[in-house]
Amino acid sequence: MRIDIITVLPELLRSPFDDSIIRRARSKGIAEINVVNLRDFSTDRHKSVDDYPFGGGAGMVMMIEPVYNCITHLTAQRRYDEIIYTSPDGVPFSQPVANELSMKENIIILAGHYKGIDQRIRDHLITREVSIGDYVLTGGELPAAVITDAIVRLLPGAISDAESALSDSFQDGLLAPPQYTRPADFKGWKVPDILLGGNTKEIEKWRFEQSLRITGEKRPGLMGEET
Repeated sequence: MRIDIITVLPELLRSPFDDSIIRRARSKGIAEINVVNLRDFSTDRHKSVDDYPFGGGAGMVMMIEPVYNCITHLTAQRRYDEIIYTSPDGVPFSQPVANELSMKENIIILAGHYKGIDQRIRDHLITREVSIGDYVLTGGELPAAVITDAIVRLLPGAISDAESALSDSFQDGLLAPPQYTRPADFKGWKVPDILLGGNTKEIEKWRFEQSLRITGEKRPGLMGEET
């Protein structure tokens, strides 16, 4: 998989992709992540990528020309399955969305900035708009990193234990059950006996029941109940 992230602040995205699972996936050739500096596609001698909004008002707006030039440059080299724009008013990002995107081959993520982008970009170039939450950040770089991380960790070979990703919270619509490891008794705080008995069928039943309980207590909306 190849992910190209278009940003006005490329330095913000260096560190998140140089460690842990993402770094491993990149070194194995499982994922190719490229950070593209939008200013490289500005025709302005000052490399400007924003301007005042028509009609007045506070803030600045990302200009259409640099974004168009950048996306045209990328799409001339390969076919992209999705061109994603990170925006607070996009569709909420979720595990099913991450699962779907992990099946794609090439993706562009445009990190929003300033007061937003020229609407014509959204109307004519963007194929999907995604939000990571009902709040506003300084820019779309962190959402782009979150989306990339959620996608790449699902790629075959990115995680050594493939079953681990399949048992994450939200994969089955429920939160994950409690997890324990050694020692079995720490200062009198004991691991549930059922996890020590070796009965796989009973352990799986217990974990499912715990997932139901925790989801009902913490996120009842996931079960179609009122919060």
